[in-house]
Amino acid sequence: MTAFNLSFYFLPDREQPIFSTRAHVFQIDPNTKKNWVPTSKHAVTVSYFYDSTRNVYRIISLDGSKAIINSTITPNMTFTKTSQKFGQWADSRANTVYGLGFSSEHHLSKFAEKFQEFKEAARLAKEKSQEKMELTSTPSQESAGGDLQSPLTPESINGTDDERAPDVTQNSEPRAEPTQNALPFSHSSAISKHWEAELATLKGNNAKLTAALLESTANVKQWKQQLAAYQEEAERLHKRVTELECVSSQANAVHTHKTELNQTIQELEETLKVKEEEIERLKQEIDNARELQEQRDSLTQKLQEVEIRNKDLEGQLSDLEQRLEKSQNEQEAFRNNLKTLLEILDGKIFELTELRDNLAKLLECS
Repeated sequence: MTAFNLSFYFLPDREQPIFSTRAHVFQIDPNTKKNWVPTSKHAVTVSYFYDSTRNVYRIISLDGSKAIINSTITPNMTFTKTSQKFGQWADSRANTVYGLGFSSEHHLSKFAEKFQEFKEAARLAKEKSQEKMELTSTPSQESAGGDLQSPLTPESINGTDDERAPDVTQNSEPRAEPTQNALPFSHSSAISKHWEAELATLKGNNAKLTAALLESTANVKQWKQQLAAYQEEAERLHKRVTELECVSSQANAVHTHKTELNQTIQELEETLKVKEEEIERLKQEIDNARELQEQRDSLTQKLQEVEIRNKDLEGQLSDLEQRLEKSQNEQEAFRNNLKTLLEILDGKIFELTELRDNLAKLLECS
């Protein structure tokens, strides 16, 4: 049975995607009913499908081989835009609220337009289906109603007025002839006993029919319960069939998605390799930076020592400048004293020269 269903759902004309887009899929938290729970780690393909056999529209999305969206569009559904890139709708059959996050506002608007379009198509299909059901069920209900009412009508038990009138006429006409009163009276008594027996028989039949009707009513209630159970079982089977349809109808989509995932994995591996190389380069730069930092700290320490020595030398230089200035002042004073002594010495030498000249003259004169 399973193999037959799978082969049946793989028929190309049964259900085809009519619109697809990519989005991040979320579901409302069943416990809090407030927080969103992501059902896909990355953006996945979300498609509208049309089942021509059952004339229904569905929204289906797969994450790998898992169906994360399987929602049948009904006329009561409403797609709501909650932000520029996020929209949601409630699915009473799945007892959840789906949310989609799009990459742009344009994709969100396009998805919302398609939702409204397919919702209207689902409403028209439902109205046509109801009209067909009403046209089909109305004649059968009328015939069934007639069958149920026929055993319970008073006419079927006691007869109609037209059927009872001849009996009254037969009973009254003999009384109009006094000469033949005895024979009609006995005949009338026999007819009356006959009808009493018929009435008793009809009453018994009526009781049997009433009991049968009560039993039928009880059977109808039991049948309704069984029908409800069958409907629940059919709904469960329908959901199971829907899941199988979802898996089977998107086989090509799964293959494409797998190819995309493989390509994405290769791209991520290449990106990872580039990142690892960049990390190695950054580690080398960090080591170089640490060495430069150590050199900087060493140079800073040396600079501090040089600054301290410079301050000491500046102090020594200032002391030397003061001593030099004092020495220069002393030398200047010595020079001044020396000049004074030279001037005095020159005067003394001149005086001695004059004294020699005078002594020489005196020697010549003597």
